[in-house]
Amino acid sequence: MSSILRIGMIGLDTSHAVDFTELLNDPNHKHHVPGARVTVAFPGSSPDFELSARRVEGFTETLRSKHGVEIVDTPEAVAERCDAILLESVDGRAHLEQFRRIATYGKPVFIDKPLSVSSREAEEIARLAGQHGVEVMSCSAVRFAQTLTEAVAAEEGGAIIGADCYGPMDLQPTQPGLFWYGVHTADMLYAAMGPGCIRVQAHTNDNHDLIVGTWSDGRIGTIRGNRRGNRRFGACVHREKQTLYADVYASDKPYYALLLESVVGWFAGGRPAVDLRETLEVVRFMEAANESRVTGQPVSLGASPTVGETVAAREGGSPS
Repeated sequence: MSSILRIGMIGLDTSHAVDFTELLNDPNHKHHVPGARVTVAFPGSSPDFELSARRVEGFTETLRSKHGVEIVDTPEAVAERCDAILLESVDGRAHLEQFRRIATYGKPVFIDKPLSVSSREAEEIARLAGQHGVEVMSCSAVRFAQTLTEAVAAEEGGAIIGADCYGPMDLQPTQPGLFWYGVHTADMLYAAMGPGCIRVQAHTNDNHDLIVGTWSDGRIGTIRGNRRGNRRFGACVHREKQTLYADVYASDKPYYALLLESVVGWFAGGRPAVDLRETLEVVRFMEAANESRVTGQPVSLGASPTVGETVAAREGGSPS
């Protein structure tokens, strides 16, 4: 690899594509992340997802004209021309097929949230990654907020006994339930609690969701998702001796930059900061929460997914 990593980007239908490229390619940016540069990209988009279809052209032109990124016609062309890949497509339904097309190239791949919109597809991504020896990391950038990282690392307060996370939880018909905005708070919860959730129950109405997860060691973690009121993310991390509040906006450096610093360090020879096995559990957590949103009943994370048409009918989308 060259001293400056050549980053390929797949999916230019999200603001993350522009934000990440600016952080990597503009050395004058206040929070510039050195060591890598976006050099090639495939636009991609989902015609049935209005937010994707109407933004891809503008974002593509920004990368081409402002940042000098080569625009190519296929994901395979991206994989051929880079050292590592940011798979940014805003539509989680597209991630498996796009990853399938680039896995054989053996390049490390960061898949922006969500990894997929079903545990079945998430497990297939993991299988393909193992088959082709590809390192994969997937998460929300909010997990890297400095105040949350500090609260999770503050071991002098004793062991973490629980966490309560909150944030906006808009719904999107093509991305069932939590898989649109709920993924951010789910990732925050797992950053604090770690894997090991065994049961989820959701309480929901038009304006709010409260998702309660029970861990195998008896700890309880919650997500509050708001569709009314403030649209800010935050968390309370409960320890044996104290509770620490994490305002994710309190740090001068945005969580996008902190995520990219971690990803570039991994691409340069480090290890993924988030284990793919944990991400698979986050996907299953959201899937189980979606099922409980419909039934009102607790759902085991070990149970076979049954969310399919039921959740799709409630949210107005198609099953993944």
